[in-house]
Amino acid sequence: MTKPFATRAGVRRVIEAAIAAPSVHNTQPWLFYHLKDSVSVYADLRRRLKVADPLGRSLGVSCGAALFNMRLAIRMTGYEARVLTLPAPRSAPDLLAVVRTAQGESPSPEERRLHAAIPHRRTNRFPFDGHPLPAEVVGDLAAAAGREGATLTMLRGQAARRVLSLVADADRNLSGDEAYRAELAHWTADGLRDDGVPRDAYGPHPRDGGLPMRDFSLGTGTQVADFEGDPQIAALLTGGDGPHDWLVAGQALQRVLLTATAHGVSVSMFSQPLDLEDDRFGGWRDGAHGHVQMVLRLGYGPSVPAVSRRPLHEVLNARQWRC
Repeated sequence: MTKPFATRAGVRRVIEAAIAAPSVHNTQPWLFYHLKDSVSVYADLRRRLKVADPLGRSLGVSCGAALFNMRLAIRMTGYEARVLTLPAPRSAPDLLAVVRTAQGESPSPEERRLHAAIPHRRTNRFPFDGHPLPAEVVGDLAAAAGREGATLTMLRGQAARRVLSLVADADRNLSGDEAYRAELAHWTADGLRDDGVPRDAYGPHPRDGGLPMRDFSLGTGTQVADFEGDPQIAALLTGGDGPHDWLVAGQALQRVLLTATAHGVSVSMFSQPLDLEDDRFGGWRDGAHGHVQMVLRLGYGPSVPAVSRRPLHEVLNARQWRC
């Protein structure tokens, strides 16, 4: 079988899978460079959220999700991805990974199932129906995180309420910051961008204010709805909390999201407390079980539309390729 990076069509298939990954505010903060038998993954620092993501954590998680999709697309060719992360942290901190390939086995049914889910994965900010996830589905999601070196744990009762309270506090903290509001408007303003979060993906406001959904409309939206009264919340954790761990978290997150999609499970994500340099949130982020990298809301929700993607010529060897 032809090596994944040996032809233009092969590289294109891998990168098209990569750019279908989720990213904070749909910023799509990635660039790819193809050179002979490798593809390098770079952070597009022009798209970093300087207020909402001061450490670059969410950017790293986003790029990690794209990296997982790359690995999965490579597996569909019968090859294995050989990934070197952060090869030059001092001289090239925006170089997140170099991906090469080696001959492997045929893809497993599970790998095929996850790859088929890539174009169908969505972030769903609408109300879920409240039906609990079956135990076997929860187990599959936890196993998916574990395969990528992360931990997914369900939060129930007081623990879930505590996390949602922290998300709400962080969201109020951010919403009171004029610079944050300007940054959010930049990525959500109707009709001004071909990327970012479009209005039809915002989701309504919770009627009773009990669920701290991010207000992409900046207070101008009028649509409200009843959300589930007892949301199913999970936390994704890694052992450390640095650039390497953020890439691990992104790959684990994407495996979890694709596993959820394959099961027909909807997911929305909360990250508001994770990047604030505020002591109120530090004790929750960093604990005996690891470092929280993402909070997930799980359930069964309505179909939602796909959001736009950057064209390949913007992200892949822009000066040399015109795809």
